[in-house]
Amino acid sequence: MRKGFALVSVLILLAVLMSFLTAYFFLTLTEIRTTSSSARQTTGFYAAEAGLNLRAEEIRQKFLGYNRPQGTSPQSNAPCQGTNQGSGDFACKTYTISGRTVRTYVREAEGNPHNITIPPGELYEYLEAQEYRYHLYSEAVGPDGRTEALLELVFKSRLVPMFQFAAFYNKDLEILPGPNMTLNGRVHTNKDLYLNSGNTLTIMGQVSTAGKLYRGRKDTNSCGGTVNIQRQAGDLAALACGSGGTRKSYTQSEVAGWGGRIQVGVDPVTVPEPEELDPTPGKTYWDKADLRIGLDLSGPTPSVKVYRVSSGQTLVDPVSTATLFVCNAVGYTLGDFHNNREGKDIKMLEVDLGKVLDCIHNNRTAFGFALDDDTEGGLVFFLTVFGPNSSGINDYGVRVKGGASLISTVSGAPRPRGLTLVSDQAVYIQGDFNRDGPDWIPAAVLADSINILSNAWSRDTLSRESLSRRQASNTEVNAAFLAGTDTTGNQEGEGGRDRGAYNGGLENYPRFHEDWSGKTLTYRGSFASLGKPRKVNGPWCGTGTGCGTAGRGIYNPPIRQWSFDSRFAQGQLPPLSPRFVYLRQERFLREFERR
Repeated sequence: MRKGFALVSVLILLAVLMSFLTAYFFLTLTEIRTTSSSARQTTGFYAAEAGLNLRAEEIRQKFLGYNRPQGTSPQSNAPCQGTNQGSGDFACKTYTISGRTVRTYVREAEGNPHNITIPPGELYEYLEAQEYRYHLYSEAVGPDGRTEALLELVFKSRLVPMFQFAAFYNKDLEILPGPNMTLNGRVHTNKDLYLNSGNTLTIMGQVSTAGKLYRGRKDTNSCGGTVNIQRQAGDLAALACGSGGTRKSYTQSEVAGWGGRIQVGVDPVTVPEPEELDPTPGKTYWDKADLRIGLDLSGPTPSVKVYRVSSGQTLVDPVSTATLFVCNAVGYTLGDFHNNREGKDIKMLEVDLGKVLDCIHNNRTAFGFALDDDTEGGLVFFLTVFGPNSSGINDYGVRVKGGASLISTVSGAPRPRGLTLVSDQAVYIQGDFNRDGPDWIPAAVLADSINILSNAWSRDTLSRESLSRRQASNTEVNAAFLAGTDTTGNQEGEGGRDRGAYNGGLENYPRFHEDWSGKTLTYRGSFASLGKPRKVNGPWCGTGTGCGTAGRGIYNPPIRQWSFDSRFAQGQLPPLSPRFVYLRQERFLREFERR
């Protein structure tokens, strides 16, 4: 009987053990399946998220050429299935990411665009911007055909005109004035920022840099003068040099005392490429210009022509060309002006702006537009030189005269809403341009480089004489500038530090060719630079005699009465003002139900 009891006990024990083993097996199997499912979902999530990022960047890039996304979204019921694919920029697009099939599409919110003022507390607070809102959907499908992640991103694409900044650079920005200098607007660079002064530099606007902030010089490890930046409370506080007068790098925590008025290491914003200034169909400014004038050097005899764009082709407009010549508004010179910085005789397209404006008003039918045209917010003139070296370093230029007033002198002529001059070549502004007063209009000059010749410039033979013979006179320019600027050390960032060859800094952004000693350049506007010049390569070599052609000197600097034109930050922007783009996330959802 005991043996029978023992046998029963053993069988019961075996049954209990088997139940434990079975439970453990199923528990382990469940855990493996759960872990595997979780891993698949995690992989799917990151794949779907990558799809969101790819489509969001495509939307941002679309805005850079003054375009906006176009097309239709797929229907809400079974999107991206069968023929329900949508079209254009909103259509379904499939990626293969981490072994997953990722299907994405875009839906535009109603009411786009919205003209907004960026709210306080944000990086670009109080700036005017155009805001577009989008819903972006992404679905990750695993190898087994099952949906692993379903995501929605709601974001805003904001377009902010650059000319709302006193200085906006897409490269290292150096502000190192000798005399006292006050910048009464915002300063931003997508690279590193260097601040120094021979006396006192004062910045009254918000300062932001996507790179590093340095108190001191880039070309040498030195620091001097006083640099004051306005704090949130409205008072000024100084950025100190490093010990022993050396360059000092500042982190965000070290500038916390400015209450957000200094931002270090912000996300870089997306800007147009310098190639947008090329005179090529498909490029923004060439396509959208109201008037295109070019000096053609490709034939045996130079000629000035007016061009139009039709069906993606650039064609000569003989009627407008003949009309401009009758008006005596354009011409050319071949090597009369010698650029001592470049060491070259310049082949110039010559444009008398006052005569061009009068000519357009008197011959509206020939030109096809009126002076008060508002298609792009005002008039856009593209001025260029077509020659064998147009696309590289060359000896070409565009000179603009007669621009003291950008209003036609013809009685009854309408007032331009604004004027933007664009060139892929070096531009030379001679004499007063858009003088302040009742005739002021929003104006801009976008060029490969920008040169200023004073009101005293009377003949080009002066360019071959000594600096003492090239005496400037007081001159006034009121326009936003976008142009290429040299790079210290010939390299952006750390690789160009302590290598000498200072680029001249913001204080030498406009290029001079005269002795401005004791004379004043009054300038109101905004400085923007997207990169190095592509058509000139003469380095900045200082002031006075000893450099330039035959060592006769290039210039002595003016008394700089420079300021940011606050009207640009109040909605009075030049036509087709260049814009930067950045995205701001509004909402991110996972595993939502399709609507």
